[in-house]
Amino acid sequence: MERKSAGPHTWIFIYDDLVNASRRIGLARALSKLGYCSRSQAFELIRAGRVTLNGAVRRDPEAPVHLERDRILVDGKPLASSALLYLMLNKPRGVVTTAADENGRRTVYDCLPGQRPWLAPVGRLDKASEGLLLLTNDSEWAARLLSPQTHLEKTYHVRIAALAGDALLRAIKKGVTANGEFLPVKRVEVLRRGEHNAWLEIVLDQGKNRHIRRLLAALEVEVLRLVRVAIGPLVLGALPKGGSRPLTAEEKWNLDRACGVLTPYPAGKNPF
Repeated sequence: MERKSAGPHTWIFIYDDLVNASRRIGLARALSKLGYCSRSQAFELIRAGRVTLNGAVRRDPEAPVHLERDRILVDGKPLASSALLYLMLNKPRGVVTTAADENGRRTVYDCLPGQRPWLAPVGRLDKASEGLLLLTNDSEWAARLLSPQTHLEKTYHVRIAALAGDALLRAIKKGVTANGEFLPVKRVEVLRRGEHNAWLEIVLDQGKNRHIRRLLAALEVEVLRLVRVAIGPLVLGALPKGGSRPLTAEEKWNLDRACGVLTPYPAGKNPF
């Protein structure tokens, strides 16, 4: 890791450890990094004796692996690196962000094409919320976007059953403490007002469980609708409800840059 000043900003250069063939990582992390499954799923596979490393069954999820030299098999089948995939989804209301639901509710995976590699959501939207959700098989990229140190902004449009006067806006800007947890916002503004309700734009640079709903509930404000419209520089745009598509190379580059990661611009051009 190297730090370099760039005008008023300081960027962090993060180099993919796949480039360094001599670097060892744990077996469970290797399965996740290769896009086969999540790390927790890898732990279960390894402990069940379904994973072999260079011909020997390994039950230790932390067994060291050279990604470019060692041979990993799951259920006797070679494990090759899957192409990394980065999707954006316009999550509909009423859909849960989970792989399977014990109550038989529709999940975000029902919105995706049938033939696809393993993917995991990058963060969550609760059942009643809608809008932009990222999914990927690049677990380290997902962890970077979710890291509290990244402070990646997330923008929401929220319809509330209140008129959104100055007192309410000041209270939202101040933040509240709910169940011992402080719930701040980075910015809030009124998008439009009706006779009995209003639309707010609320920007967070940290995400806690049901952050906006809990904040407004503490202020005795009912949320009628909550839509995530942007993650950092990535905007939901005209993607239809329930629709999904891969990120463009430029969109991923812009997200990486917002997280402080500098890589060559995908088109080979200087974007500045």
